Amino acid sequence: MSSAVSDRLPTFPWDKLEPYKKTAAAHPDGIVDLSVGTPVDPVPDLIQKALIDAADSPGYPTVWGTPALRDAITGWLERRLGAREVTHRHVLPIVGSKELVAWLPTQLGLGPGDRVAYPRLAYPTYEVGARLARAQYEVYDDPTALDPTNLRLLWLNSPSNPTGRVLSKAELTRIVAWARRHGVLVFSDECYLELGWEADPVSVLHPDVNGGSYEGVVAVHSLSKRSNLAGYRAAFLAGDPAVLGPLLEIRKHGGMMTSAPTQAAVVAALGDDVHVREQRARYAARRALLREALLSHGFRIEHSEASLYLWATRGESCWTTVAALADRGILVAPGDFYGEAGEQFVRVALTATDERVRAAVDRL
Repeated sequence: MSSAVSDRLPTFPWDKLEPYKKTAAAHPDGIVDLSVGTPVDPVPDLIQKALIDAADSPGYPTVWGTPALRDAITGWLERRLGAREVTHRHVLPIVGSKELVAWLPTQLGLGPGDRVAYPRLAYPTYEVGARLARAQYEVYDDPTALDPTNLRLLWLNSPSNPTGRVLSKAELTRIVAWARRHGVLVFSDECYLELGWEADPVSVLHPDVNGGSYEGVVAVHSLSKRSNLAGYRAAFLAGDPAVLGPLLEIRKHGGMMTSAPTQAAVVAALGDDVHVREQRARYAARRALLREALLSHGFRIEHSEASLYLWATRGESCWTTVAALADRGILVAPGDFYGEAGEQFVRVALTATDERVRAAVDRL
């Protein structure tokens, strides 16, 4: 019976990269893994301390989170994103953002005949979520050019994974207005919002974008990148209470709860901006080194004005590029993992130690 579900899914893309990983690992100075964007820097001390202090948590946590957690989320939304009049009803903790992306269409009750749309170059899990729900899925360049008939869920992703492209405030405003006219629910994946380099990303929760109303709009945020908490599975939703209320009930029945120590850690993380600035500085330095090395090596870099990646091409098959870099002990992600439009690009992650980044620069 389980195969009936797994048969709906595409081949797990990262399995295709294994032979190239072995080649890169055989380099005399070891592999420089710039493929998966997994944090490598330490979890800030104040977050670790909050986790440890909450370690004696024998009871079940609540799905909605503690009042302190909801206060921390609403406070951060107002302080950092410029959101207004955010209450506890406007937020919902989740167990990492990937879980939400994969199961959202199912939890929204979507199925055959319903349509889900996401960017032409995108995180593969948007498609996975639609497949799990047996909904139809399609890609777009401009979402307002889509036929809105039976379009139930529109994914935005700014800053983009993989391209690092940022949607302007004007673009977001236009898209939100179009979606509302046609009754299309907007979920905006903003997990890289605090990592803008050549642009200042804006949230759909900003009143200039949504007109002061959260109707039909939900933002997805994660602490994996900004606070190095990928191992904690810490994320949250914010937006329309009419959407989040039913999701809360479903997730209560499903036991989708963030652990109590993690909730305490998130409170500490959202209350401190210093560690975020320090981590941004680390990534900015690595980005500058890798960008210059790639350009000097004959690559062209497109978009990449934000996020943790450089979207690079040499005008050849992405797999040719992956193989060439693997021979130098450098592993990157092939662009076609993110859609056919990426077949001549590779995604180069900034998530390696300073020492490994310097090694990659030397080899290039």
